[in-house]
Amino acid sequence: MRLSCLAIICLLAFATQHSQAEEKAFPLWSDGAPGAIGTSETDIPTLTPYLPDPSIATGAAIIVCPGGGYAHLADHEGKPVAEWLNTIGIAGFVLRYRHAPDYHHPIPLMDAQRAIRTVRARAEEWKLDPHRIGIMGFSAGGHLTASAGTHYDSGDPDAKDPIERVSCRPDVMAPIYGVISMGEYTHQGSKKNLLGENPDPELVELMSNEKQVTPDTPPTFLMHTVEDQAVHSNNSLLFALALREAGVDHELHLYQKGRHGVGLAQDDPILSSWPDRFADWLRVQGFAAEK
Repeated sequence: MRLSCLAIICLLAFATQHSQAEEKAFPLWSDGAPGAIGTSETDIPTLTPYLPDPSIATGAAIIVCPGGGYAHLADHEGKPVAEWLNTIGIAGFVLRYRHAPDYHHPIPLMDAQRAIRTVRARAEEWKLDPHRIGIMGFSAGGHLTASAGTHYDSGDPDAKDPIERVSCRPDVMAPIYGVISMGEYTHQGSKKNLLGENPDPELVELMSNEKQVTPDTPPTFLMHTVEDQAVHSNNSLLFALALREAGVDHELHLYQKGRHGVGLAQDDPILSSWPDRFADWLRVQGFAAEK
């Protein structure tokens, strides 16, 4: 009987370790992040992987960027979203990126770019397709998402770090009630936290992502509400117009009702439909499992 109990304890310990291994945050840079001003938790950008059941896994992955005005990270826009992605066969990677008051542009974008490179470079480890790596984000995390989709490079082939050799261009992106512009319709708190009190007009132009769209911008899914009092829906409308003019595949869902920051909106009988619309779009893109 003693041996049997010991065996059970060992099995439970193994199961716990296995679960933690799948959802344990790891630093984006093993030897310290560039530009870090300290060694506390907020100085260390991380990714937390959430992997789908192998029976429905599609080999696609999406990095999730919570919102928070570039001042904090909203929990309900992180783990729950990654877990929802798992239900449609997609691996979710929640990004903890650096933000104000200690960090400003270009640090958050650097973290997002590194996250994309990391998942792509280590795709085989997680049984992923390196050509199906996307990014999504909410509010200010939506701005970070749109920034990653309009400010990217193909990697440095001469880099000593193999992760830096791969592209940081996402294959799809989804800013959800996202801050897109740093201009007239911006969220002033996000702008100040990202660019500072009196940013250079050229920097404002550069980080107004609706002005940075090209024909090579990744396919994009957008969701916003007309009633959003924090981030004007014109952010998504201007981005959709720029995508249309550049000939980039995109889909926009503009709901009449709904407050800002709803996440998956599970308690809203109308807005709770947006994840289904997103899932359908992801199926069109070859990311999500079929119904």
